[in-house]
Amino acid sequence: MALYELKNEMITLAIESKGAEMKSLKCNKTGLEYLWQADPAFWGRTSPVLFPVVGNYKDKTTYYEGKAITLSQHGFARDTEFHLVSQTEDTIWFGMSSTEETYALYPFHFQLSVGYKIEGNKVTVLWKVENPDEKTLHFSIGAHPAFNCPLCEGEKQKDYSLFFDTEKPLESSIIGADGFVSEETEFFHTEGGKLAITPNLFDNNTMVIEHHQTHEVSLLTPEGKEYVKVSYTAPLVGIWTPIEKNAPFICIEPWYGRSDRSNFNQQLVEREYGQKLAQGEVFEASYTIEVK
Repeated sequence: MALYELKNEMITLAIESKGAEMKSLKCNKTGLEYLWQADPAFWGRTSPVLFPVVGNYKDKTTYYEGKAITLSQHGFARDTEFHLVSQTEDTIWFGMSSTEETYALYPFHFQLSVGYKIEGNKVTVLWKVENPDEKTLHFSIGAHPAFNCPLCEGEKQKDYSLFFDTEKPLESSIIGADGFVSEETEFFHTEGGKLAITPNLFDNNTMVIEHHQTHEVSLLTPEGKEYVKVSYTAPLVGIWTPIEKNAPFICIEPWYGRSDRSNFNQQLVEREYGQKLAQGEVFEASYTIEVK
């Protein structure tokens, strides 16, 4: 396991080879740390890459060609050692490929590349999935970056807000007590796109905003100043904090996939938001974090 760094005149980004995971994002001028520092008392990760599944299969199991596939939540990439592919002054790429061990868990061959590019006060996170096999590759991929909230000592999370790039009410799927998506939804009514982070905001666990309702989510200080903005083209975004722990962070998570519905038939090829690649095809996506 090794730690790598990208730095320019404004920000410094640190990435760990295990999981190709961002571990730190600091403002050079102020020294402010924007990323959660993985205190296991609350949540022992910072920004894991979710692959080849986002969320959970129903009953932890999905079926492909009549055979059961059992994976833990969010898949195995986050716990895998990636190798360094390349590094320049502003960009770094990591890679992992399927092995006998991963194939035993997940019967597909793949190549996964995760890249980071810094420019000014922005970090662009890049994903590339390739299928080297004759068999169609089925997968999901997603992000899970956690941002410090509150940002500064002496402040309280309940005085912070989320800001969305839409003023329409946001319809969110509900994660039921079983950990899967129920048939019910809830609506969040913003004030001009602004939504206060109240103690009850996450009573239904993760906010799961689907169907391209929003493509920018920001965190606002108690003064209403935007200090983190996540921009993406993914069809859905999860917003989460373990509210019962009063955890001092908020996750903003662009996803290409999510947990199954409670009544899903568990067939891998029919998963909602599931991605698929024929032989030789490539999936590419990205999202951007801007700090202020």
